[in-house]
Amino acid sequence: MTPRIVTISQKKLVGMRLTMSFSNYKISELWQSFMPKRKEITNNLNNDLISMVVYKPTHFADFKPTNEFERWAAVEVAEFGKLPGQMETYILPSGLYAVFYYKGLNTENSIFKYIFETWLPSSDYVIDHRPHFEVLGDKYKNNDPTSEEEIWIPIKIK
Repeated sequence: MTPRIVTISQKKLVGMRLTMSFSNYKISELWQSFMPKRKEITNNLNNDLISMVVYKPTHFADFKPTNEFERWAAVEVAEFGKLPGQMETYILPSGLYAVFYYKGLNTENSIFKYIFETWLPSSDYVIDHRPHFEVLGDKYKNNDPTSEEEIWIPIKIK
């Protein structure tokens, strides 16, 4: 599986965040809080949902399942307007990304094993310290083996 290598401009996001770890994974709680309120967000650029992770700089260097990170449920907006209750803003910085197309269950982690253990070590890139995210577009279906999404991994030249 070969990713697209893409440079993005900064993006304005509006959403909700929750601190969690892989050993205390609360993604369902986050999305259950976000989804009923997402229609209240104005200035959406499209219908895509953004599932974003903000890791600490040492997250991968000293990896443990208990390492905490911020997980966001968000949408991209043209401008920050009036925010619905409990929503926050985030400016996703510009940068280089490896974009992987994925079709399958969102609970299947083999794609991430491939990205981090196979593709990345043999590529000309290393992880960059910027948010990782998935774009959940029109073909995304939660808990469905026919679901499609894009996985965006921040990279820089070795």
